[in-house]
Amino acid sequence: MTDVLSPVLMTADPATLATTPGRIVVFAEGEAPKSALLRRIDRLTRGMLAKAMAAEAWAKAKPGEGVELTHAPGLAGDLLLVRLGRKSGGEEVRKAGALIAKGRGKADVLVLAEGLGRLQDLFLGLMLRAYDFDIYKTGEKTAKGAVTVSVSDLAAAEGALAAARAVAEGVLFTRDLVNEPANVLTTTEFARRLEGLREIGVEVEVLEEAELEALGMRLLLGVGQGSACPSKVVVMTWKGAEGAPFALVGKGVCFDTGGISIKPAGGMEEMTMDMGGAGVVAGVMKTLALRKARAHVVGLVGLVENMPDGLAQRPGDIVRSMKGDTVEVINTDAEGRLVLADVLWYAQERFQPSGIINLATLTGAIIVALGSENAGVFSNDDALCGAFLKAAADEAEGAWRMPMGQAYDDKLKSRLADMMNVGGREGGAITAAQFLRRFIKAGQPWIHLDIAGVTLAKGDTGLAPKGATGWGVMSLNRLIAEGYEV
Repeated sequence: MTDVLSPVLMTADPATLATTPGRIVVFAEGEAPKSALLRRIDRLTRGMLAKAMAAEAWAKAKPGEGVELTHAPGLAGDLLLVRLGRKSGGEEVRKAGALIAKGRGKADVLVLAEGLGRLQDLFLGLMLRAYDFDIYKTGEKTAKGAVTVSVSDLAAAEGALAAARAVAEGVLFTRDLVNEPANVLTTTEFARRLEGLREIGVEVEVLEEAELEALGMRLLLGVGQGSACPSKVVVMTWKGAEGAPFALVGKGVCFDTGGISIKPAGGMEEMTMDMGGAGVVAGVMKTLALRKARAHVVGLVGLVENMPDGLAQRPGDIVRSMKGDTVEVINTDAEGRLVLADVLWYAQERFQPSGIINLATLTGAIIVALGSENAGVFSNDDALCGAFLKAAADEAEGAWRMPMGQAYDDKLKSRLADMMNVGGREGGAITAAQFLRRFIKAGQPWIHLDIAGVTLAKGDTGLAPKGATGWGVMSLNRLIAEGYEV
């Protein structure tokens, strides 16, 4: 796994600030230095800090943004002044941490965080933005300076750091999985990495093709029948409490050519991210285990590869699901819903979960509807949906509820089978959700998250560089913490 930034904690000696090399970071509000620490730095810099805080650039800075003071007199290095106060919100504090991480170079960084609230958010912002997936770059890599955070209460800061690290490791595990190329992250390698979660207390079971055939998972197996990579289902269990588990189900298409309904060449290289839903489930399970969550959660992922081999599934094939319903495959590029249908049914049959959420990079239609700012949220349960939307809002992970209804479901009617796997171009993300709903039992609280637009960023975001975002790990972890822990 990509290394997670590990800040060093200490209590600073103000007398050594003048000789501290590298960059010093301070937090302030208002238009003048008020605290004893800021006044001391102002004296050391011969009034440079006060002048900066009275300048227009500082007045325009939003919470979490900063002003760089290079070659500050009286200091051995540079000074970064960040607008932040004791009452700043979590998103603002994470933004400040990300700002520090993004600007980190070869020089060491000392962050003067005495008196700053929400240290866990500061650490999380640092860790998430410091992420750099560079394992396939063979050139000389630029070393980064160490980050030291000066705090007033070491014991409290150590607790905040441990809590932040548990979340960051889950997010970065997801990012690593999504960023990996498909020739490395095959279905077998994906399952192997998930088996590694046993080291932190997660129970992991890998169901192979013979077992899936015996269970009747022909929809899932049909997707992968054209690939040399064997299809698998991995079941992860974190039993931090008794009672019915909460279930997370992820689409894990390790590469999606579209099958016989092959995709155009442009952009197909990004289909390494079509296992993003499974990646998020894996990241959540890692975070739950690392923080010893007092909850019973199962994570199930269907791992397949969709290839156009001579044995591949054809448009027009009719396949029977584990549930028993038949599906006419109109488009082999609408494969994710086939994988999820069988795994969703299996999850309900085996675990009778208290709630179930599936995640999938399911449709291009959701990107047309919501862009890259929000995941599409589809649900049959207002209470569960409301709780998730609140958790996502609290974590600043964009999510927007989409409609469902019988008129959309009617588009799936087939002349030959119980249903088709597509319902036409109009409302494509919704008809995909309606397809999945057919595999949800009556009375089962359920959410479908279409994360096609939020899984892979085209450019830098607030907490991530270009590439995999890890969207969803933080929101689902919060949902479980607030609603399903004992």
